[in-house]
Formats: sequence, structure tokens, C-alpha cells
Amino acid sequence: MTHTAKLTVRSYECDSYSHVNNANYLNYLEYARMEYLNAIGFDYKGMVEEGYYLYVTHIDIYYKASALLGDELSIQVIPVKMGAVSGTFHQIVAKADGTVCAEADVSWASVNAQTGRPCKLPAKFMVEGLQPETN
Repeated sequence: MTHTAKLTVRSYECDSYSHVNNANYLNYLEYARMEYLNAIGFDYKGMVEEGYYLYVTHIDIYYKASALLGDELSIQVIPVKMGAVSGTFHQIVAKADGTVCAEADVSWASVNAQTGRPCKLPAKFMVEGLQPETN
């Protein structure tokens, strides 16, 4: 499943040249991943209440074009890998005209909140959509 979140670049996200500051792309990616989890019915709040967290473990991001103040952005989230305790999403940030501003591979792991150690999520949290689509 691919999910697309949308947002408009706000003034406080920009540098003095009206370009989105690179650090803000991480916020855009996070926002889109949470929207994706909501769209697939993942019970994030319930997972935390039961003592599990999802940690971002690694981000590879490639900046390709500047986003500017007022630009309408689409942020795609595509699951590309799923293991026993971790996975990876590929994300694409693009302007309304299709210009790709950034691409990222975001790896995550499920963690036991008490021990801080990686662990399998209970089966009830393994909803369809976390796994990549197979063709």
C-alpha cells in the first residue's frame, strides 16, 4: 500500500532564503508516517499503552530540489521491507508539479518500553499495510 499525506510549507519551516530547512524534512517524513499508520488502522496509542514503541533506527535522505514557502507538498509512504522486529519505509516528498524535493529510506524497530530492547510486536499490531506489497 502506498499512502500520500499533504501539507503546505509554512514560514517557520524556511530559512532566510524561503527554502525549507533540511531538518524540517524529517518532520514531514514523521508526519506522513503517522498518517500512514492511521490509514492502515495501526493502533499506535494502544501499542504504547501495552508497553511497546516504534523507534526510528536509521534514515537515508537525499535532497533533490528546494521546497519553498507556500509550496503544496505530497509525502508518499511505501513499505519496502519487513523483518521480525523491524522494517523500512521509502518516502518521497514532492511538489504539486511532481518535482521531487527529497527521497528517504526510514528504518524502524519495535522496542519493549521497559527493557529498551528490540522485540516482536504482538500479532494484533501486525496489521496489513506494514508489510511490503508483493507482486
